[in-house]
Amino acid sequence: MKKLIAGALMAAMVLALSPSQATAGEGRGGVAGFLAGCCLGVRAGLDYNDGKTIHWRDWTPLIPYAGVVFSIWNGIDCAGGMTRADFVEQYGSTYY
Repeated sequence: MKKLIAGALMAAMVLALSPSQATAGEGRGGVAGFLAGCCLGVRAGLDYNDGKTIHWRDWTPLIPYAGVVFSIWNGIDCAGGMTRADFVEQYGSTYY
């Protein structure tokens, strides 16, 4: 039952955050902005409201058990001195 509820919540978040519902520059916010900020952190929520797409690395900590591995990976990147400019170069300005 827990897996069913978790799956339904994840599906609702993905549908709420899909780019087809809100385009960049329309002043996002509302429920989708709330879910992004609440579940993924203030950086992801504010960037979403600015018109950025939420990067897959922001979603990975929500995955049970495997999310810990991705969180450690993110921490290693941060400890290595990576900056937002490095991610812009690697993934493009749509995400960062």
